[in-house]
Amino acid sequence: MIDFRQAWRLLHINNVLGRHGLDEIIFATHLFRPVRYLQYLSPWRWLRREDLPRGARIRRSLEDLGPIFIKFGQILSTRRDLLPDDIADELAQLQDNVPAFPGSEARVIVEQSLGRPVAELFARFDEQPLASASIAQVHTATLLDGREVVVKVVRPGIEKTIRRDLSLMYTVAGLAERYWPDGRRLRPREVVAEFEKTIIDELDLMREASSASMLRRNFAGSELLYVPEVHWPLTRGRVMVMERIYGIPVSDVDQLREQDVDLKTLAEHGVEIFFTQVFRDNFFHADMHPGNIFVEPGGRYIAVDFGIMGTLSTEDQHYLAGNFLAFFQRDYRRVAELHVESGWVPEGTRVEEFEAAIRTVCEPIFERPLKDISFGLLLLRLFQTARRFNMEIQPQLVLLQKTLLNIEGLGRQLYPELDLWQTAKPYLERWMSEQVGVRSVLRNIRRNAPEWSEQLPEIPGLLHQWLTQATEQGGHDKAGNDQALTQLTEVRWEIRRANRRLFRAIVGSAFVLSASIIYVYADPTSTTMLGNAPLLTWMLGGLGGFVLIFSWPSHRS
Repeated sequence: MIDFRQAWRLLHINNVLGRHGLDEIIFATHLFRPVRYLQYLSPWRWLRREDLPRGARIRRSLEDLGPIFIKFGQILSTRRDLLPDDIADELAQLQDNVPAFPGSEARVIVEQSLGRPVAELFARFDEQPLASASIAQVHTATLLDGREVVVKVVRPGIEKTIRRDLSLMYTVAGLAERYWPDGRRLRPREVVAEFEKTIIDELDLMREASSASMLRRNFAGSELLYVPEVHWPLTRGRVMVMERIYGIPVSDVDQLREQDVDLKTLAEHGVEIFFTQVFRDNFFHADMHPGNIFVEPGGRYIAVDFGIMGTLSTEDQHYLAGNFLAFFQRDYRRVAELHVESGWVPEGTRVEEFEAAIRTVCEPIFERPLKDISFGLLLLRLFQTARRFNMEIQPQLVLLQKTLLNIEGLGRQLYPELDLWQTAKPYLERWMSEQVGVRSVLRNIRRNAPEWSEQLPEIPGLLHQWLTQATEQGGHDKAGNDQALTQLTEVRWEIRRANRRLFRAIVGSAFVLSASIIYVYADPTSTTMLGNAPLLTWMLGGLGGFVLIFSWPSHRS
């Protein structure tokens, strides 16, 4: 049911949609279609000054509806599987342009969160905000020891606003599923649930601080990326204090040129950072728009704002890397097979048909610089192709798609001639080689050795327990009992034989080792038997070899 407050908010939304010429969306639904002629009587239809494309009208409506709807539009822009290309492109242009709240309120929030007056916490606290966004705003400050920091403060009352608008979004999504022809296929309630998880996580600045610390640790000492340090003693759920950084906005290409930054290398480093985060660390910055990326005069990237981070499972990493490499090698058959193996498309999909469809989409984009291709268009066409084969969109890949689009935008600004394929291919090949072969085995052994050493003493007891249970279980079935007893007997004898072989191997090795020591250290001039090195060496070595031969496992059944 819709309560009075939701009804009032819904009327406000309808008013905004009508003002921007989107009343057609309302009257296109099954519920209002019988009275759709009323839209021609709407005053907004007659007073509209300009006839903008629908994508621009939707973007302006979201901007008027406030910060939560702006955030929703930003995240929705990554779901090109759900939206037409023109709408997704417009939503991608949404930027947080939210009025700042008073610095005095920020001061109160800081004091409430940290339990002390600001004057006791900072040598200086600037109430004039440095930046303001939909969830929080940032103030500059100086610690008591003289270090410059920024203080991020969550907006007062924002959680209540978010909960109210989320409740309304769920209501609208439910109506869409019921009355919109494409509602069930596009699963609007799942889209809202995905948005809810993302935006609620952004409210917890302790979570963001921990993400920043982990990313900083992953790139410690790196010449590619610098992550500011979190000042943990002054960080809480609603307040985060972090090292202040100085850099050139990555979008300011003219200033980068003035600092003699190599834009080609900078663009290539951006690609390498992305693939390093995704495949080496399995932890990537998922909000890499130009406002969150700066560059040092020496050409090193600086990242800020860690509210949205992404991870992948090991299986998704391998499938994704395999897909990228297969794309780079134009092995569309392998791409199709990987989609089936991963479960991203139904098991009964005809690989040959899927391969042909993927080739049709991807072949035209190869051997072309970044300025001549569009990941947005590529993803859109891939999603359209995947829908034909009932491919289910993987939620864990949505943030990755968004980040890839951010990388495309940065690359276009910095160096439009960048060949993304050739830049990424060597890194992926190196990563894949590390996941298979000797290095992978040694790495797994090193990682699992402590756990194995703890479990090793338990193996005899577990084996005895299993043998006992098998014996008891076998007694319930005469036919199975004989077979179980035979197997148990064989297992017992094999254990005994293995123990004997191990004992003989140890004794034989001891004889051989003793012979070697005597040969090296014995006195050749001695006339005693113990001093006769050749004789004693042959005796002990021969005896050791004899014992070792008999300790070698036979192939008898």
